[in-house]
Amino acid sequence: MTALAVVVILILSAMLLGGLMAAAGVFTWAERRLLGFMQERLGPNRVGPFGFAQWIADTVKLITKEDAPPEGADRPAYFLAPVLAALPILAGFGVVMFAPGWAIAELDMGVMFVMGMLALTVYALVLGAWASRNRYATLGGLRAAAQLLAYESFLGLSLMGVVMLTGSFALGDIVAAQEDRWFVLVQPLGCVLFLIAGVAAAHRLPFDLQESEQDLVAGFMTEYSGMNFALFFLGEYLAVLLVAALATTLFFGGWHGPVLPGAVWFGIKVGIIAFVFVWLRATLPRPRYDQLIGFAWKVALPLALLNLLATGWIVVGGA
Repeated sequence: MTALAVVVILILSAMLLGGLMAAAGVFTWAERRLLGFMQERLGPNRVGPFGFAQWIADTVKLITKEDAPPEGADRPAYFLAPVLAALPILAGFGVVMFAPGWAIAELDMGVMFVMGMLALTVYALVLGAWASRNRYATLGGLRAAAQLLAYESFLGLSLMGVVMLTGSFALGDIVAAQEDRWFVLVQPLGCVLFLIAGVAAAHRLPFDLQESEQDLVAGFMTEYSGMNFALFFLGEYLAVLLVAALATTLFFGGWHGPVLPGAVWFGIKVGIIAFVFVWLRATLPRPRYDQLIGFAWKVALPLALLNLLATGWIVVGGA
């Protein structure tokens, strides 16, 4: 790789990083406005038109807020955990294809890379919980680990039907295979299971029991404040967008669409899926923890295996 290519990649990476930071901030504002509308209350409405600048004010507040580790905390691990919450998600966006040729890196194993980056975030939760030396945080970390094992068990299986139909793990090949028909039409069960597991992977309600306010105060984030607290939330909101981008790529045709440019269609589809995440947060109550884990092992995993078996039978029969 030449020096010029390295410089170009660094510039594109910096542009993508800046765009993702801004997108996450705007998403926090949009979510709060939508939640206010759905719950018949006022959302942010003071700073800027319709409260749009609220996310900027919150960023300034968090940057200037003191963040002191509790006594007895493991300081290196305490400060490393928030970085691990955001860094893998940012890396995952490096292989997402927003339009033909619009990706920092086009990997043959793009699907597996994104899945790996999503799975790494649980280490941040467990590490932050353990480093805080707090009982609420420790319980939250243990819940996060158990939830990861439960939902990762069928998250990968739910998208293997798409991989079998395409014959490739490359995101570009998967989108190209949907030019005539989106995979959500031939893999509806896989799509539903993937979105359910995606909500859990992004630690969103109703699958946010590792930080449940009712019984764990704030769970693994109990002892965090300031920018370290903000990095955990940055990772969560970016994870929502990453899951939405992956769902768009796998099941909803990626950048395919009439009239408008491909990148615009991709953004519209990601926005619609992110809106569904907010809708779920405003609508569904939290289940009991045993119900959440039981659903993953006793319902979702058998359905994912059944979907994979049926897809394999169709693919082999067609061959």
